Amino acid sequence: MIDRVRTEPRALFAAVLSLTLIVVGCSSDKPDQPAKIAQQFVTALNNDDGNAAAALTSDPAKAADAIGKMYDGLGKDVKFDVKSTEESGAVELAAQWTLGQGEAAKRWSYTTRGKASDSGQGWRIDWDPAILVAGLTEGHTVRFLPTHSTPARVLDRAGQELMTEQVVTLVNVAPSADAAAVAPLLAQIDPAVTPASLSADIAAGQGNPVTALILREQDLAKVEAPLSALPGVTLAKQTRLLTTDRTLTSPTFSGVTELWQEAQDAAAGWSVEVVADDGTATKLVGEDAKPTPDLTTTLDLGLQQAAEAAVAPLQQQAAIVAIRPSTGGILAVAQSASADAQGPIALTGLYPPGSTFKTVTVSAALQAGGLTPDTVLPCPGSANIEGRTIPNDENFDLGQVPLHTAFARSCNTTMGRLAVGLPPNGLQKAAEQFGLGVDYVTPGLVTVTGTVPVADTPAARVESGIGQGSVTASPFGMALVAATIAHGSLQAPMFVDGRRGTGNRTPSPLPANITDQLSTMMRETVTAGTATILNDIPDLRGKTGTAEHENGAAHGWFVGIEGDLAFAVFVADAGSSTPALEAAGRFLRNVQPLIPR
Repeated sequence: MIDRVRTEPRALFAAVLSLTLIVVGCSSDKPDQPAKIAQQFVTALNNDDGNAAAALTSDPAKAADAIGKMYDGLGKDVKFDVKSTEESGAVELAAQWTLGQGEAAKRWSYTTRGKASDSGQGWRIDWDPAILVAGLTEGHTVRFLPTHSTPARVLDRAGQELMTEQVVTLVNVAPSADAAAVAPLLAQIDPAVTPASLSADIAAGQGNPVTALILREQDLAKVEAPLSALPGVTLAKQTRLLTTDRTLTSPTFSGVTELWQEAQDAAAGWSVEVVADDGTATKLVGEDAKPTPDLTTTLDLGLQQAAEAAVAPLQQQAAIVAIRPSTGGILAVAQSASADAQGPIALTGLYPPGSTFKTVTVSAALQAGGLTPDTVLPCPGSANIEGRTIPNDENFDLGQVPLHTAFARSCNTTMGRLAVGLPPNGLQKAAEQFGLGVDYVTPGLVTVTGTVPVADTPAARVESGIGQGSVTASPFGMALVAATIAHGSLQAPMFVDGRRGTGNRTPSPLPANITDQLSTMMRETVTAGTATILNDIPDLRGKTGTAEHENGAAHGWFVGIEGDLAFAVFVADAGSSTPALEAAGRFLRNVQPLIPR
């Protein structure tokens, strides 16, 4: 009796304790469920797994459809977080969207509210589209739209229109298309398109459609109907910044297009719209686009057209770069068709500058002292200088002549002797005073001026002194040299009005008398030296150059100054400076009224 009475309370206590634990366990587990299901839901959304997120709701089919349409309309660059949950099942989420791409991307943040409950088959988010975007209801979805004000134009320095945003049509050709049927239609617009070239483009697409041609509106009308009827051909419209005059072309246009696009993106507005099934849309949130001012460049339309016409007849790679010395503004940059195929050689191509570099050599020698333009120096037909035999062109021999004559007649032997007497960094320092070897960051323009290494040996200085060896320059770099002589000091280049380039170093200034002396010698080059075929052009100053290289005939150069215009002409593999002189003549004789004075 005693034992039985003493054990019953223990059994009762154990039963009560067990029941208490069960009750406590159930009640302590319930508050965690809204937080757990909410966290699982946002994790799936953040992993771009719409189906997994939908499966955690009370209506997976509707949820999957709504989440998919949300991704279609807004993208997938979003981060959802659980902001708070309550024991009642109330859930609050926070969303942070990045809408659009790159620099033009917009940020949008908001919070939503919903409810989690036990469906009998586990905890679920009670499906309501408002859990994704506040205010969203069944039968509606959302979309992001960038908005723009009237597109800016690209203008020349006088306000003439160079480029505008235009509608173009992309002719996209699938691998299944018949190239023999498509090519003749496209050849009506671009004769370079042939069945063979189109077949090669299709093959290069590796099974993907390729864009065979981009058509302006006036060209589309000629071929739209027959192209649309061909299997495997689709026409897609886009807007692009294009030259107003379709014949106008310049390597500067790619840089200005990037600058234009940056300005358009920075000024763009945006909106998120709620869209009903019938297509009606209501703005939910957004920001209006800002006005975009026209982009005024330093280019001169007339000079640009003349420069293009001057190099167009040349089969070789050729370029003209023109600069306004008083401002550093780029007036024209033109290339021949074969140069265009190689890239922007006018701005970044590096070549030995040949005798045009003698402007630098004479400047360095004059600054070193003990020498004037009237100093008489030997100009033999050839000379052995530091073990290197230096000949003049066709071994012409002038005997003893003043420095200005040796410069005008382009005596290699004279210049080689002068270069030997300079310090190892003498030519490098002198070149930098003209901008050659200085790297500029110029808005809208990518350029390389050239390289003039330190010449540690006398033999290296001989080569450098006549623009050979390790010395290189771009047509842009040599135009900058001419502009510096014309202005009397180095002006940083400028392509967009008011936005001057910045150099990676600040060279020492040129003495005023040096540029004056060089200008006088360059005038003699035209009147009595190697550029006399241009002697009919008033007050033209210049320097010719022929540059040997390993891969073909010598390159031809001419740098010139007339009024407030400085320029460089380059013709690859020309054999002499004559093709460059002829191109300069075509350019200058067509632009006399346009030259800034």
